[in-house]
Amino acid sequence: MSQRPLMMSDKTDGPGQDTSLLTKPKSKTERPPLYKVMLLNDDYTPMEFVVHVLERFFGLNHAQAFDIMLTVHKKGLAVVGVFSFEVAETKVAQVMDFARRHQHPLQCTMEKE
Repeated sequence: MSQRPLMMSDKTDGPGQDTSLLTKPKSKTERPPLYKVMLLNDDYTPMEFVVHVLERFFGLNHAQAFDIMLTVHKKGLAVVGVFSFEVAETKVAQVMDFARRHQHPLQCTMEKE
């Protein structure tokens, strides 16, 4: 007589056979913190360059970029976007690198929202 392997469907729930699964209570997953990316005003970076940076690295249209550039110019800084840590860090690095390559002292920073 050959024996076939015991299959899950063959098990019977009898006394002493607990087939229920142990489950952990669902923990609520929290959203990762977001970071504000900001441009800081200086007296040397041309306004046109700042507008170009906002269009190129933040996907803004010309009118949006111009408005934010004016805010930076008048108030000393402006938030240009809110992103996850990795995206914010990348945007800051891209802007800073681009500004240095074009010999402008433009500053871009990030802080936790």
